[in-house]
Amino acid sequence: MWKRAFSTHVPRPKRVILSGIQPTGIPHLGNYLGALDNWVRLQDKDTTTYYMVVDLHAITMPQDAKILRQSKRDMATALLACGVSPEQSAIFEQSKVRGHAELAWIFNCITPVGWLGRMTQWKSKLGKAHGSHADALLDTSTSTASLKMGLFDYPVLQAADILLYKASHVPVGADQIQHLELTRDIASLFNSHFKHKFFEKPDAISPPATKRVMSLRDPTSKMSKSDVSEMSRISLFDTPDAIRKKIGRAVTDSEPGVTFDQEHRPGVANLINIYSAMTNKTTEESMQDFGQLTSMQPFKQMVADAVITRLEPIQKEYARLQADPAFVQKVLDDGAAKAQVVADKTIKEVYNIVGF
Repeated sequence: MWKRAFSTHVPRPKRVILSGIQPTGIPHLGNYLGALDNWVRLQDKDTTTYYMVVDLHAITMPQDAKILRQSKRDMATALLACGVSPEQSAIFEQSKVRGHAELAWIFNCITPVGWLGRMTQWKSKLGKAHGSHADALLDTSTSTASLKMGLFDYPVLQAADILLYKASHVPVGADQIQHLELTRDIASLFNSHFKHKFFEKPDAISPPATKRVMSLRDPTSKMSKSDVSEMSRISLFDTPDAIRKKIGRAVTDSEPGVTFDQEHRPGVANLINIYSAMTNKTTEESMQDFGQLTSMQPFKQMVADAVITRLEPIQKEYARLQADPAFVQKVLDDGAAKAQVVADKTIKEVYNIVGF
């Protein structure tokens, strides 16, 4: 290994990771494998991790105040049950750290409107109400009444979320890569606009392909909380019977045997991916487990058993934590206090650069 003579070597800086999750709805298997399980794995002594319940983002859609407050506590409870550690990570409510909104406003003042108009998620919402971004900005009719500024502008708030803690890495899914690129652009824009190299560009951490969970009813689409069909997703807190029922009715095909073919057998491939992720096996190892199976019934039973086994300790811990809401609230308060210290330092430096 390296000799002691290299004593002038500068130690590698700790990674700073930030991510967030909406407080609305019960986390499903896609959330767990695509995000929460990854959050747990990313916790180590060489990494500083910040995990937020993003309530400021949540209000881009209508929310009932009482339900929102409970949903935030429930989501924090789920994070803890999945293994996110308050000793290793700052777990907090986004709104409790005022720097998020303050930095977002500064970014709003320098970010071109056109950059936001190109965001794919905004354009998909826009397409349902109007023909073009430019027309929508001028439209005073009711056709765009449901399109709110918060929905249009939330990628700027995401950039503030990330850069407030000078995060070096951000776990993202494929649908969020464009927003991370916007964050990188805003970091460069701030530096050039104020002629001060202050923000570094964060890098993406993408989950492995086996952890991208698709809908059980439409394996070409992501598993989603917004799907009207409960049969499309597995909740982290579904009972064993419910899990067996949902996987038993998952869309597959009529071909004999179990083969992994993402293009031609997406339903079967999705269940293989779920099994692989829940058992921490490679696709090849999983295929050995399925051996000479010739029908879907025993295959789906094996997948259901793997899901039930993996979720059982999480469900038990969730039930235990639900009985101790004071502890969960203390975790959130302590996490916000830790995050506030770092956020205040960044805001103080940004204000000095801007001229406040």
